[in-house]
Amino acid sequence: MRSHLMPDKTTSARLPVGIWALGFVSLLMDVSSEMIHALLPVYLTVGLGASALALGVIEGIAEATAAITKVFSGALSDRIGRRKELAALGYGLAAVTKPVFPLAGALGWVIAARFIDRIGKGIRGAPRDALVADLAPPGMRGAAFGLRQSLDTVGAFLGPLAAIGLMWLFSDDFRSVFWIAVLPAFLSVGLLLWVVREPERPATQRKVRNPLALAELKLLGGVYWWVVVVATLFTLARFSEAFLILRAQVAGTPPMLVPLVLVGMNLVYALSAWPVGVLSDRIGRTGLLLCGLGLLIVADVVLALSPGLAGLAAGVLIWGLHMGFTQGLLAAMVAETVPAELRGTAFGMFNLVTGVALLLASLLAGALWEIRGPAATFLAGAAFAAISALGLLPLRGRLATAAKPPAAGPLTQRE
Repeated sequence: MRSHLMPDKTTSARLPVGIWALGFVSLLMDVSSEMIHALLPVYLTVGLGASALALGVIEGIAEATAAITKVFSGALSDRIGRRKELAALGYGLAAVTKPVFPLAGALGWVIAARFIDRIGKGIRGAPRDALVADLAPPGMRGAAFGLRQSLDTVGAFLGPLAAIGLMWLFSDDFRSVFWIAVLPAFLSVGLLLWVVREPERPATQRKVRNPLALAELKLLGGVYWWVVVVATLFTLARFSEAFLILRAQVAGTPPMLVPLVLVGMNLVYALSAWPVGVLSDRIGRTGLLLCGLGLLIVADVVLALSPGLAGLAAGVLIWGLHMGFTQGLLAAMVAETVPAELRGTAFGMFNLVTGVALLLASLLAGALWEIRGPAATFLAGAAFAAISALGLLPLRGRLATAAKPPAAGPLTQRE
């Protein structure tokens, strides 16, 4: 695995330490979060008696809360001209709320914990992504976002893997596993505070008084807003991965092994995100993103029509591959189609719209699951993926002309 994640010497020399550090910050926080989230759907439905529809509501509201918060934190980072402080606040809030999960004795406590945890995610998300764009060398944004996504996703499969081992060690004691998950969350905050250095804003860069004003939002440009439309349709297709866990449960997977779903998915995601990002810097992003949407359609069809464990495994792995082909590329597209002084706002608006779409997708997935069963849920996802692929076609050839040249100050600095 190391050979896939480590860059060659040329790439390594061009990527600043800050981007690597932000990747490992995400890795540690994801280890913590996924140790909890890999077990949470089963804990909610089996331990606390929640339904699949209730799970969809919880997941959708949690992610939508994070998305709404990202708008204001991203805009604030543009207004004050600093990203790191807001990112640290968001990671810190997520860390201090982790102990609520093992202490929760009823569904209401879990909902509150997820809500507060997602506020932390919302505060950190847009400033962190804008900081990656600020630090990325010219012509390397695909590689930079791909690296961060890969390291982030390493944490996303190490977390469930740790959950499996700890569930075995503690004899299926959910709360003991949740307590262990607190430790990497606080390590993540320490790494961000001590290692990441934010570049100075260039003196020539325009200062923004109100990033959310209509005049400023218009400056984001038509290509950016079309990217948002495509990403919204795509989000309707890729509802919460919690439904992959439920799909594993329906297939007869033992509770202790259910987290293997996220392990397999995120392993493929981690191995593919950075190479795809590097490739997109060389050949363009639109074609690769179309490939990713095609992979999602295949994954949904397999998960809908192949009821056994073999179909489950194939669908989950293809799902992870589609994530590697899409998530970093969408972030790079956002960074390249907006002015540097509005990157935080751009990422915030992007995440607001897609977060609302995720709420709708989770509600729809939960309702379809309850009414028509798992097959209807995944086939609906395939249909939305096909529609978003059609929406992506008009962007071919327009992204290169829409990309803004990076500001000389932060992009030429190295750590």
